[in-house]
Amino acid sequence: MCYFPRKFLRVTIMNNLVLRRLRYALNLRETSIAEIFKLAGSKVTVGHITNLLKREKQQGFAECSALEISQFLDGLIIKHRGRREDAPVVAPKTAQINNNQILKKIRIALELREEDLLEIMQIADFKFSRAEMSAFFRKQGSRQYKPCGDQMLRNFMIGLCEKYRPSEKENK
Repeated sequence: MCYFPRKFLRVTIMNNLVLRRLRYALNLRETSIAEIFKLAGSKVTVGHITNLLKREKQQGFAECSALEISQFLDGLIIKHRGRREDAPVVAPKTAQINNNQILKKIRIALELREEDLLEIMQIADFKFSRAEMSAFFRKQGSRQYKPCGDQMLRNFMIGLCEKYRPSEKENK
């Protein structure tokens, strides 16, 4: 049996959560997700995407690696904003991604401004100031940089789902 540190498992499961929540919020099917991966230069089968979207305890669950979530978010940016002319078409072979980078890529892909981000956090009943929010988008070496925690990212994803697909209670 292979042993992985608890932190590693938590990070990859968080990647699965981000993928599932974005799929729900943007109403994407597995074929659409495969096309988004393809835009980033990655070939992922629909069957593998189905396994990535499963919950941890379901049979066939596959962990979403940092490279896969990075490629998906890059493809999402290309789908919504178009390809940059100076960007390479080839997918990177390795990727390290943290919650701040995930948040930044979602912000770029969905063209969210500061007000939009604060509104999404308010929908999730998670109060944040502009200064706290902008600290997540600073360069990692900056004095004002603040790491984005799992709870904050989780609440952001909940708010994003509520914004793009409001629950039936609000529709009545």
